[in-house]
Amino acid sequence: MSRTRVPLAALSLASASALLLAGCSQSTDASKNTGDTAASASAATGKKPAPFSKGKVKVALVRQSGAGDYFEQWGNGAKAQAKALSIDLTTYDAQADNAKQATDLSSAINSGAQAIIIDHGFPATIQPEIDKAVQKGIKVVVYDVETKTKGVVSTEQDDASMAQAVLDVMAKSVGKNAKVGYVNVAGYAALDKRNTVWKKTLDAQGWTQEFKVGKVTDSTATDNVPLVSAALTQHSDVTGIFAPYDELAKGTVLAVQNKKLQGKVKVFGADVSNADIQNMTAANSPWAATAGTDPSAVGAAVVRTAALELAGQLNKDTVSFPAVAITQDFLRKNKIENMDQLREALPALNLSKVSTADWIPNVAH
Repeated sequence: MSRTRVPLAALSLASASALLLAGCSQSTDASKNTGDTAASASAATGKKPAPFSKGKVKVALVRQSGAGDYFEQWGNGAKAQAKALSIDLTTYDAQADNAKQATDLSSAINSGAQAIIIDHGFPATIQPEIDKAVQKGIKVVVYDVETKTKGVVSTEQDDASMAQAVLDVMAKSVGKNAKVGYVNVAGYAALDKRNTVWKKTLDAQGWTQEFKVGKVTDSTATDNVPLVSAALTQHSDVTGIFAPYDELAKGTVLAVQNKKLQGKVKVFGADVSNADIQNMTAANSPWAATAGTDPSAVGAAVVRTAALELAGQLNKDTVSFPAVAITQDFLRKNKIENMDQLREALPALNLSKVSTADWIPNVAH
């Protein structure tokens, strides 16, 4: 894949079958506690290379939005890894305001940051600033952002494989020629890649898509409830709904429950977090399956990637993070209630060997 991507949200995806069995403001504050056990850093044994050998390194994290449990944990992982590396990390959160993110990125460029990490974003609004950053010699690492600028390092989940794993579960659950619903938004790299898989599966399974709704806001889950509820009022005969982003899935779950259709309609999502696990395992939850990475581990790995790029040791322009498939049955059978327990049950979530070196104190759960 080229050094590109638009927002949201590995080694090859772990075998689905095996897993099914078994601001506007800027701040340097840590995100609020999401219930995860704090990650500790393994000790570094190697000699620090420049610029880390010269003291604190200034890095900016420019986010399209840090809202939602997944993104909060992602941010926590990034901040923990930055602290372990003695990185002076300044975080900007545009709170889903794309114009604000472009302004934030401009501020980061002018802040003296030696590297900038961009977490999601629309190319139309941030591409000019990405070009400016690279022209100024700033190292740029993006996560789920489309950009064709040479010199930018792209990090990502394997979104196509992630979507396929969940849709394979959905296909077994609802069967061929079923009536289905779809909750998604165009323009986000991760969601667009998942959409491509959705279209192929839709045709292959002979499904009839009864509706497509969805939007991303600073309150995505809440704002999608009325959209999905209205769609279900007109199409209560669907048996499955694919919502390939956990905030979209949460809103979909609430809508299905509000319409009292949880005994008939199953929800299939993507991404995983403490809140997602609680949602999936709740009594009468229609959320049947998801797939994802450990958001905290991903955030940490993205920071390590930026550190290696700053040290001239990365030597590649793309880094992918492994994802795993997770079903409601698996969670309930193993009595999993949070991410700590899920990490123990699914070691494939651990990214401690991704983007690391002996001089990096590695933050991993």
